[in-house]
Amino acid sequence: MKKMLIRGGKKLSGEVVIGGAKNSTVALIPAAILSRTPVTLESVPEIQDVYNLMDILGEMNVESSFNDCVLHIDPTQIRDVPLEKRNIKSLRASYYFLGALLGRFGRAIVGLPGGDDIGPRPIDQHIKGFEALGATVSNDHGAVCVTAPPEGLHGARIFLDMVSVGATINVILAAVTAKGRTVLENAAKEPEIIDLATYLNNMGAHIRGAGTDTIRIEGVERLAAHNAHTVIPDRIEAGTYLTLAAAMGDGINVRNIISEHLDAFLAKLEEMGVVMDVGEDSIYVYPSGDLRMVQIKTMPYPGFATDLQQPITPLLLKAKGEGIVVDSIYPKRVRHIPELTRMGADITVENDVIILHHCDHLQGTEVTAEEIRAGACLMIAGLMADGQTVITKAGNILRGYDRVVQKLRGLGADVAIVDDEAEKSLQLAQ
Repeated sequence: MKKMLIRGGKKLSGEVVIGGAKNSTVALIPAAILSRTPVTLESVPEIQDVYNLMDILGEMNVESSFNDCVLHIDPTQIRDVPLEKRNIKSLRASYYFLGALLGRFGRAIVGLPGGDDIGPRPIDQHIKGFEALGATVSNDHGAVCVTAPPEGLHGARIFLDMVSVGATINVILAAVTAKGRTVLENAAKEPEIIDLATYLNNMGAHIRGAGTDTIRIEGVERLAAHNAHTVIPDRIEAGTYLTLAAAMGDGINVRNIISEHLDAFLAKLEEMGVVMDVGEDSIYVYPSGDLRMVQIKTMPYPGFATDLQQPITPLLLKAKGEGIVVDSIYPKRVRHIPELTRMGADITVENDVIILHHCDHLQGTEVTAEEIRAGACLMIAGLMADGQTVITKAGNILRGYDRVVQKLRGLGADVAIVDDEAEKSLQLAQ
């Protein structure tokens, strides 16, 4: 198990470059198996989830190599095999192999997905979409089995009962090679959906309406990649560093940003009193003065992203007054709260509503990152805190944040990742 060690209380400055979007990448990699030719992805974040997905590709005899943010995937010798091993359960995005395998082979057997424990995230809308396309879905000893009819999948009109990024992506992956037209209504609008559609269209798919609530797909017989695809910048990583810059920055420039993807988040920073210069592809954050407390409610895109409610929480603690955070997407996403309390934060949860009060200072201590965004929250809190903060289960942070230690050190942070076993060996040697 990895730990992140942070000596906080130090002002940070300089420049940080945002990597490719994790939430795009984890869909683009499974989608690569739909191509009949090798695929190249550029601006891929160096995160553990990428390596986990590469291991899953290897189980299907799909070769991949990753170097300097460029990922090469060769699905030309792919084998149709069940995906039920431990790797498939290590991240939630493994369920995208359901749609991709169904679209490529007309069948898929995939172990039930794992990932962060942030409350219920059922796949009923995914199943509804697959069945509308003509597939049969069953549960076989913890694995989801999806099978197309002998004549293949057919286009259909599908209305999602709730807006779901995962279901939207999985239906797209299955429908791109289905016969006829698929109309997906109440679809998710996230930028990552547009990125996936652009990627697939460049392979020969016919997808229209991505980024709106109605997506139309004309099925094609086969897909083939011809050009490299550049992953869009990670809006969640960007929001995390913007929060850090507002909390502990002495002037920080955050580069490789699409600011339109962060409109709701930037509006809250401005409401708090954070001063920024928003450029064409970068945002400069000035040192913060007095901040005002705000109320935040997460919503589907283009609303305030659920993945940013935890990273912004330490900044809210610096503001005067009482603040409220309501996560309408994942109401149980509160596992960072007791950890912040251990650091001295005045913060409580009542009926799934997070209530915050101003806190003059945080004290470093040992805390646990139970999931990716909780880890980002504790990382920022540790940089704000006096003394040393030790974040256990830091592997969760590495799952979602590209070269995070390198980037933080580039801003002047005193931060390191250590392995429990290495740390024990060092203590014994001393």
